[in-house]
Amino acid sequence: MALFLWMIGALASFCILAIGARELSGELSIAQSLAIRSAIGLVFLLGVYFIRSRFFKDQRLKAVLNQPRYPVVKLHLFRNIFHFLAQYGWFFGIGLLPLAEVFALEFTVPIWTLLIASFFLNEKVTANKLIAIFLGTLGVIAIVQPGYALIDYAAIVVLGSAICFAISHTTTKSLAKTESPLTILLFMCLIQLPIGLALSLSAWVWPQGEQWLWLVVIGLSALSAHFCLAKAMQYAEVTTIITLDFFRLPLIAMVGVVFYSEAFELSLLIGGGLMLIGNLIGIRDLTMKKAKAKKE
Repeated sequence: MALFLWMIGALASFCILAIGARELSGELSIAQSLAIRSAIGLVFLLGVYFIRSRFFKDQRLKAVLNQPRYPVVKLHLFRNIFHFLAQYGWFFGIGLLPLAEVFALEFTVPIWTLLIASFFLNEKVTANKLIAIFLGTLGVIAIVQPGYALIDYAAIVVLGSAICFAISHTTTKSLAKTESPLTILLFMCLIQLPIGLALSLSAWVWPQGEQWLWLVVIGLSALSAHFCLAKAMQYAEVTTIITLDFFRLPLIAMVGVVFYSEAFELSLLIGGGLMLIGNLIGIRDLTMKKAKAKKE
């Protein structure tokens, strides 16, 4: 029951985040939206740390800031540069493409992660991984439809965003060995805030009225999405999480149809389904490796 509650929270958070990004598209620059999102997230996280230290005598924030962390900070910096680029591309796609297409293309992230881990972390290339990459490629072809429909450059940007997300996720795996989810989120806000400010100050426009509401929605929903997914992973294997996470696709498709009058293409479900199957096959090796390690 707890697993489904956390996954419902994650699915709802991702959809709300997409709606917030769509509502602000064309009104504020993406860099400015990401900067303010990081500021809101930072205020919220510092509030959490303050409550923990004030009422629960939790000195975790002081320990995080006082530790000699130069090697780890370099990894945080590397992760967040690519995470910022990934979010920038995702927000860009949200403003130009149907919501369901952006989410479907985002499901290539596990496929890119397999490739990156194989090339840069010297992980073994297995038959399952090759099948996963093949099915993921077929999924992208089904969605983008090269030779049949004009390939929108926004779709290419979203695919690039997925690659950056994959690099970010691969780095997060290394950080998670020593860093808590809250610490990773804290450094995410601390690093991405100045990046967003540097890119947006020359064309800064102060948000007005309802725009502040959507910025708060984006800031809090982004944090809750990551937190809910992290909590869900405490209750189930990655295969289950990926399967449940796939329900984001039909859910956001319905949001696009109802609120933005977007057409829903069958090719999105076909392509998304192929990528789902590929993802599940791709992480089968990981599941088998964990099972073997437990037996030993």
